[in-house]
Amino acid sequence: MNKIKDINEAVEHIKDGMTVMIGGFMAVGTPEILIDAILDKGIKDLTIIANDTGLLDKGIGKLIMNKRVNKVIASHIGLNPETGRQMNAKELIVDLVPQGTLIEQIRCGGAGIGGFLTETGVGTIIEEGKQKMKLGDKEYLLELPLRADIALIRGSVVDKDGNIFYNGSTRNFNPLIATAADLVIVGAEKIVEVGELDPNYVMTPGIFVDYIVGGEK
Repeated sequence: MNKIKDINEAVEHIKDGMTVMIGGFMAVGTPEILIDAILDKGIKDLTIIANDTGLLDKGIGKLIMNKRVNKVIASHIGLNPETGRQMNAKELIVDLVPQGTLIEQIRCGGAGIGGFLTETGVGTIIEEGKQKMKLGDKEYLLELPLRADIALIRGSVVDKDGNIFYNGSTRNFNPLIATAADLVIVGAEKIVEVGELDPNYVMTPGIFVDYIVGGEK
């Protein structure tokens, strides 16, 4: 199967109201070409799962600014004041999750694990509505896995089978997000032939990737 698609073909799979995981940390490692395509297509009412909501003019921040998002599940929003404004104005639902908990929820979603126990959040507002368990003399929260309809990730070098190398800190959440969605689209900075990418540098195996879009800057 030819995984390489033009931007319009790839984004046709993203529909209003979907849950979308997006890679990146402070917009580093976020596929900007796919964010821009969502804006161009008028896609709205999304639930976004990500580490953060980017900056005002970068990454997920552009979706927030243009009010394409109904709900955010993230570990922090402080770099994008518009997210906080919309949250306080009841225009946007924001579910803040400790960063370690969030990434483990995504890992469980990708691995088919039913959940995990953590002490993080016990005795705080984080425990509200969650099941608690006591093991020995310690209390834990049961945290459930997270999955998405679509994952949008960014690759530095991607071969035509979808094997991905991430350069430096662009790696961040991308490899785990790629495992936890029904369909995965990668925005690639460079696309190479199969065999050109050293297997030792493959950070996401191509089996997880459905579509590849070139042109990421």
